[in-house]
Amino acid sequence: MLIPLTRKTFEELIPAVATSDQYRYAWGKLSDFLKRVLISAVCASVWIIIEIAVESDSIKSVLLILGLITILYWFWGPVVEASLRNLQCRKYPYCGFWQGKVLDYYITEEVTSEQESVNKKGDLIIIENLERRINVEVGDSKGFTTSIQAPLNRSHKKLHRGQVAQLIVMSYLEDLSRISQVSDLYIPSQNLWVSNYPYLRRDAFVDVSRWVRSQRDTRRRSQTSVDR
Repeated sequence: MLIPLTRKTFEELIPAVATSDQYRYAWGKLSDFLKRVLISAVCASVWIIIEIAVESDSIKSVLLILGLITILYWFWGPVVEASLRNLQCRKYPYCGFWQGKVLDYYITEEVTSEQESVNKKGDLIIIENLERRINVEVGDSKGFTTSIQAPLNRSHKKLHRGQVAQLIVMSYLEDLSRISQVSDLYIPSQNLWVSNYPYLRRDAFVDVSRWVRSQRDTRRRSQTSVDR
């Protein structure tokens, strides 16, 4: 099942500014936070040097504003990162609500980062950091299939083949005949999300999911009344 959605609904599902879930994702690990703090510290040092060198009060006022913005990079950096991800989705002019079923799922190990080290013999070695990931294949009766990958967690034990699966599809074509990107995956029966990055405003998507279900139930009741 594929139902086209209006642009207004699309922009509610994927807002221009990062949601709280997206901000938490972009915040990253401790190492990511420390990198942002280091950048903020460097910016603060540069700002102080320029502030001392400049004598004009008007320029100092501008520098003060710019300095405060750059010093707080550790805080607003994730907002910009997540918002740019959202813009990559919002560039598609058309989207639709897709519903199919879970065809299969399996676990893989993916390389998340590499580190260089030296062994006892002095040889340079590459250490790969692996992460276990769940891969979920979904499809519908019309032949459309896609795969969603996400870091493995305990909630994925709720996954079963044949479960109803929902997501948002994005396209450059009005009839959605060619899908360019898909969102995170939702399993309504388990209230389960499968995603690497939380593209959707999840409360808004659940509302759309309920609306679609209510419309289908209404049509079924109408059809039943006609048949009688």
